[in-house]
Amino acid sequence: MKTYNETMYGLGSKRSTIREIFEYAKLRSTEIGKENVFDFSIGNPSVPAPKAVNEAIEKILKETPPVELHGYTSAQGGKDVRERIAANYLKRFGVELSADDLYMTCGAAASLTITFKALTNVGDEFITFAPFFPEYKVFVENAGGKLTVLPSDATTLLPDFKALERGLTPSVKGVLINSPNNPSGVVYGENTVQTLAALLKKKSEEFGKPIYLISDEPYRELVYDADTTVPCVMKYYEDSIVCYSYSKSLSLPGERIGYVAVNPQASERTGVYAAICGAGRSLGFVCAPALFQRVAAECDGMTSDLSVYKRNRDLLYKGLTDLGFTCVYPDGAFYLFLKAAGGDAVEFCARAKKYELLLVNGEDFGCKDWVRVAYCVPTEQIERALPLFQKLAEEYKRI
Repeated sequence: MKTYNETMYGLGSKRSTIREIFEYAKLRSTEIGKENVFDFSIGNPSVPAPKAVNEAIEKILKETPPVELHGYTSAQGGKDVRERIAANYLKRFGVELSADDLYMTCGAAASLTITFKALTNVGDEFITFAPFFPEYKVFVENAGGKLTVLPSDATTLLPDFKALERGLTPSVKGVLINSPNNPSGVVYGENTVQTLAALLKKKSEEFGKPIYLISDEPYRELVYDADTTVPCVMKYYEDSIVCYSYSKSLSLPGERIGYVAVNPQASERTGVYAAICGAGRSLGFVCAPALFQRVAAECDGMTSDLSVYKRNRDLLYKGLTDLGFTCVYPDGAFYLFLKAAGGDAVEFCARAKKYELLLVNGEDFGCKDWVRVAYCVPTEQIERALPLFQKLAEEYKRI
């Protein structure tokens, strides 16, 4: 009889598909040279953090007494930090958060795991839409819930609202959205959010209890076209919770800093926020990194140089569609979703691998005939990869 938890063993003994490819890329680079490996697997920002981040760090180190700087903050984060972020949220989005609506976290993963732990009772179900970030299933099930994945429109990859209306039953505790979306780059515009909010409000009233809208927003600032905006869900739906990370906007994935924000208009706001605090306590997520709490407060709303990602997006999208590939136009994030030629994403990725093109098949994202291409890479890598994509396209034409 094994003395350890077999579910945890399963998670720890096998990496996610993305991480497997990432590790393979590092190994392959030692064999043939990094310049000959075209790794499009992982969403690791390739643009440096804005100068304001280093300036904030220097200022904080200089002005804050060391014991205070490196000491504990309040469990939910420093009050001054939360007050500054709340004030900026009001300025940017028109939603009047207070410090007591915010809980500072160790990045988006902690924000989500805390939120699911806070909301979930035995038998609770959460709904999300394919394509979706694979770790959602891990986070929900670890909290004791069930994740149901519903389809999106086959062309736009926006939610299928007919499927959602059928899927909303009294056992559903919440609906989880991710916009801009990983892996597709699709943005849920105002009409989509309004339709979603109206449906959730109707069903909440029908069931006599709130259905929470959980918005996972690590890519919120990463949009590239003047006519593209990411609606603030709190303005459209009262029982909403935002999970945010500074990993992508400020290019700080290794520093693990983010927050959970509870809508101040939520019907059970006080109880939900207390449950968020309790979940953070039970999971050991108390007092997010103190230095980077302060950095986040100084740099909230800023971004790294998004023009690089826009250039990469435009180059890759045009290059692949010119070669005859079908792609969903990515309004945001730094991923492109490509329809697998031949309809089999696993085979497509295997064929691409022969040309040292390392892509992620969409099976783990809930879309087995799609492939994710992360374009947060040096622009030169895309330029050098396009002739290899051409060879891949020609290979499929010969089949």
